[in-house]
Amino acid sequence: MTESRRDNPVSRIVTAATKIEPNELSATLLSFLFVFLLMTAYFIMRPVRDAMASDWTDVEVSLLWSMTFFFSVIAVSIYGAAISFVRFRWLVPGVYAFFALSFFVFYFGSARVADPVLIDKSFYVWLSVFSLFHLSVFWSFMSDLFNKEQAPRLFGFITTGASVGAIVGPLTTALLVERVGTENLMLISASILLIPIPIILVLERLKRTALGNADIQADLSAQQAIGRNPFAGFSLFLKNPYLIGIGVFILLYVSIGSFVWFELKNLLEVFSREERTQIWALIDVIVNTLAILTAMFLTSRIATRFGMATTLAMIPVLMAIGMLIVAFSPVVAVVAGLWIARRAGNYAITRPGREMLFTIVDRETRFKAKPVIDIVLYRGGDMLAAWAFTLLTTVVGLGLGGVAVVGALIAVAWAFVGAYLGRSFEDKASRDTGVKQ
Repeated sequence: MTESRRDNPVSRIVTAATKIEPNELSATLLSFLFVFLLMTAYFIMRPVRDAMASDWTDVEVSLLWSMTFFFSVIAVSIYGAAISFVRFRWLVPGVYAFFALSFFVFYFGSARVADPVLIDKSFYVWLSVFSLFHLSVFWSFMSDLFNKEQAPRLFGFITTGASVGAIVGPLTTALLVERVGTENLMLISASILLIPIPIILVLERLKRTALGNADIQADLSAQQAIGRNPFAGFSLFLKNPYLIGIGVFILLYVSIGSFVWFELKNLLEVFSREERTQIWALIDVIVNTLAILTAMFLTSRIATRFGMATTLAMIPVLMAIGMLIVAFSPVVAVVAGLWIARRAGNYAITRPGREMLFTIVDRETRFKAKPVIDIVLYRGGDMLAAWAFTLLTTVVGLGLGGVAVVGALIAVAWAFVGAYLGRSFEDKASRDTGVKQ
């Protein structure tokens, strides 16, 4: 790095404001752009996917969620195996090129296949599978790009790119869907997904030159373990009451989310697909904006002031109250508001708290048992909750109000489990601190 570039006024201002060193600026800005494009592309397609579901019955959607579970486990296993024999620098662009190509196939196939419903349902499942990969692969690549000293300084700034993309994507959909239609949104998103590929190649060059990190390699042990056997962590999971508690917490969490989503999906069936796409897109804009503001100003204050028990029980209690309101007033505005509160609260409060729970377990548990919880239980919970909702509505005959009451009871159980996990975390953390002292 030349002295003149170090003395550049812009470089000095950026360094002072963001802690980004001049030699790191290009790589950091490109990484910001990289994740911004990924999230923009995903969130353009997400409202399109969700809008499709109102055309289908609860049984059809439950079948699709079941397929999503099985294809997710298979896809993650294939990816974990591929890490063992494909060079990571080629695997990352290959993943994004593969998914971009697949979305182009869906776009052109929708106009040529006699049964468009088959294309729509396949797209619905495939985008859900993609959602497991787009950020996971990105952050693996980031850990391969920056060293341990750079990561804490730079990742916060880079993460902002994901937050901005999560707002720009659905906002783009909301503004364009009536003009270009849902199929063309798929084409736009697939095209955006190709842009990161040359960015990846440039970042690989900067890794060896400006960053000086040619010897850095990402720790991919977790993904490789999944590839060898996606169920390898079950024995660890079943022997540990603390982990079982986290698993129950996840199952209750996804159950509530599924119940609210199905209720909203059914209420939106009276709207056209373009109108539904616009509604889902606006919901995503509101959710991601609230999540950013809450994470910036409230998350750390809540966790430090009220403790983990209150933090983990907060959103479940809010959901229990909201479900009771829905039971008496099952209208679109109320259910949409509850869905927004649940997702924003998860991003800003519940998810960070849930990840904190794993900081007191050993490395082997994180690598082996955590993927079982995050992938198998999470996706499996989606599937079970979908069928539970379908059973309550089609077999038992409950209306939206009755299902909301059942959801409120689930939310209460979720709150108790969250409080239990929070107290367990605090007790173990205090014991560990006492031992260290």
